[in-house]
Amino acid sequence: MNLLWALIEDMLFAAVPALGFAMVFNVPRRALPYCALLGGLGHGTRMLLIHGGINIEWASLLAALLIGIMGIRWSRWLLAHPKVFTVAAVIPMFPGISAYTAMISVVEISHLGYSEALLSTALTNFLKASFIVGALSIGLSLPGLWLYRKRPGV
Repeated sequence: MNLLWALIEDMLFAAVPALGFAMVFNVPRRALPYCALLGGLGHGTRMLLIHGGINIEWASLLAALLIGIMGIRWSRWLLAHPKVFTVAAVIPMFPGISAYTAMISVVEISHLGYSEALLSTALTNFLKASFIVGALSIGLSLPGLWLYRKRPGV
């Protein structure tokens, strides 16, 4: 029961920035609820995958794939470009804490001097943030490449 409430809370808290970024990107008013719903579904999927034991990088890739596929499907129903739904929906999954920790570690290295622990923290968090951003961009790109392919794969 605690997992269900945590999932609902996570999805609601992810829908808010997805909706906010959709409004910043001037998404049509009729598409705003779908952006919020897709942001919540994507973040909730990632949370469930992480809870199931998958690391955050692979969970982000799979959640972004889900967002990409659903965005393409909804774009056909609502006659809008898929990026209207997908770009704002993926923003709550960006790795702000990892990127911030890496940046703070680099600033501390420049201020306090070299430390193996600080360098390890900086590199670990930088690579984690890079892999998550890469997974999100690949996850959003692949469904379009698969579904809009003009010639056969073989």
